[in-house]
Amino acid sequence: MSAYIAPSQIAQRQLAYFEGKHVLVAGESEDLFPVELAKHCESVSVFTSNYSYYRQLDGYNSIQRFYGTELTQETKANLVLLYWPKAKAEAEYLLAMIFAKLGKDTEIVVVGENRSGVKSIEKMFSPYGKVVKYDSARRCSFYWGQCFEQPAKFDLQDWFKTYSVNIGDQNLTVKSLPGVFSHGEFDVGSQLLLDSLPSLSGKVLDFGCGAGVLGAVMLSRNPDVELEMCDISAFAVASSQATLEANGLQGKVFASDVYSDTSKDYRFIISNPPFHSGLDTSYSATETLLAKAPSQLNKKGELIIVANSFLKYTPIIERAFGKCSTLNKTTKFAIYHANK
Repeated sequence: MSAYIAPSQIAQRQLAYFEGKHVLVAGESEDLFPVELAKHCESVSVFTSNYSYYRQLDGYNSIQRFYGTELTQETKANLVLLYWPKAKAEAEYLLAMIFAKLGKDTEIVVVGENRSGVKSIEKMFSPYGKVVKYDSARRCSFYWGQCFEQPAKFDLQDWFKTYSVNIGDQNLTVKSLPGVFSHGEFDVGSQLLLDSLPSLSGKVLDFGCGAGVLGAVMLSRNPDVELEMCDISAFAVASSQATLEANGLQGKVFASDVYSDTSKDYRFIISNPPFHSGLDTSYSATETLLAKAPSQLNKKGELIIVANSFLKYTPIIERAFGKCSTLNKTTKFAIYHANK
């Protein structure tokens, strides 16, 4: 069984397309195929908005790696290997950003699972040039194409979606980039979490901050807290920073792979934790968040999360803290609480 995800396996079948090229890998890439690819082409660089994947590539000197919302560094890349992302808007964003940087005549290979809507690339790429499907296997497709048109200039600000949410008596401006949870809307689970929170004090971590709605509301309601917000996604970090600024608020927003870059002295850890990884459901990050929470909290520290009611998080919290209480519950969501 291959150690590579299916889109990498189909790219691996077509290594001839990459020979002699300087390849830039982008999109929903999550394995070490770029390391193998570097043996077959002139150079490989990886641009990722996923901090966990960025850290996974640490130490592989055969590839360059870039993390962020925008590729600002110089690169020799003349072929883009795009792993089709789960959000179509994110694919549009990546094409606009990367081709504005690399310019006309750049080649592109697109790989993705058919259920992810990868076929959309045919229409989406038409402003740049043409892509054609050349291979199909493991329920994935492989496209190759080239940019013939001069790409438009890229401005990150054009890609923020701005909307207002009313939460209680508060009106909040939210700024959100493509692919960010809660992009363009406020979800019911977060609302229930905010309705269930006690008065907050001390150092507060908004874990998995998304577009920054939870953090902004918590800071507005509790202006004396020291707020930190973290997420694995560069798009989420940039969105949360923009949301805080849009509402005249200040907090520390940073990338973290679970607790890789956080402190260890929080009075509260508050989260609407993610449970999707790519197209599939993944609980590992949230299980680590819960299991290791006590070591990140101060002596009086508390954990409060919202989760879909069907998720079995109570036993994990009980193992970590020795107890777990339910602060609020609907047919769909539950608010869990534990303290040291």
